[in-house]
Amino acid sequence: MDTKATYKGKVLVAGATGRTGQWVVKRLLHYGIPVRIFSREREKALRIFGESVEVVTGKIQSAADVANAVRGCDAVISALGSSSVTGESSPGDVDRDGVIRLVDEAAKADVKHFGLVSSMAVTKWYHPLNLFAGVLSKKWEAEEHLRKVFSMGGRSYTIVRPGGLQDGEPLQHKLHVDTGDKLWSGWINRSDVAELLVVALWVEKAKNATFEVINEADGVQSSLEPYYDRLLE
Repeated sequence: MDTKATYKGKVLVAGATGRTGQWVVKRLLHYGIPVRIFSREREKALRIFGESVEVVTGKIQSAADVANAVRGCDAVISALGSSSVTGESSPGDVDRDGVIRLVDEAAKADVKHFGLVSSMAVTKWYHPLNLFAGVLSKKWEAEEHLRKVFSMGGRSYTIVRPGGLQDGEPLQHKLHVDTGDKLWSGWINRSDVAELLVVALWVEKAKNATFEVINEADGVQSSLEPYYDRLLE
C-alpha cells in the first residue's frame, strides 16, 4: 500500500487520545501528514504519541483554546465524543457545543476541510443510543452546523457515520456505505473510520459527503478510496 499522500497540509486532530482519535493520528502519520493534536492532558498525549506529533493543550469548552489549536492548520478531523451524561464530558458539551465551537473557530482560521466522526442513526431520535443524554440528537445538531459553515467559502467537509465501533487493524473488511441514514445496526473498525476520514483529505468525491458505513464481509482492501465512488451510484 502506498504510504505517501498527495495531501501536504497540517491536520489538527481533536479527541486524539480517544480510541478512534488515536487511529486518526496513526493513519495521518502513516501517510506522512503533519499532525497537531488538541488535548486537555499534555502528558497523556505525549505518553501515547511520543514526539511524533505537535501537542496543543486546552479545553474544547474554551473558544480561545480552540482558536489557538486550529491556527495554522489546513484541515481538522474531529473524533470528539462524550463520556458522561452531565458536565463537561456530556453530549451537550462535547458532541454538540464542542464540535460547533471547533467548526466556528476552524472557519475563522481559514481551515479548508473538516472531517467529523458522527454516528449511524443520528437522525433517529427514537434509537436506543439516544437514551444516553440525547447523544444522537446532539451529534445531528453538530452535523447540521458543520454542513452549513463548511459548504461555502471554499471550504469542504466529510461526515462519517459509523456503526458500532470495534478494535482491529484497518483494511481488513469489505465495507457497506450508504446515505440517508437508513441503517439501524452494524459494526466497523475504528481504524477504518479513521482511514476514511484521512483519505477524504485528498479524494475529491469525499468533499461535502455525509454517509453511513459498516462492515459487510471479511476481505483485505488495498485502499478505501473507491468507497467514495459508491456514494454517487
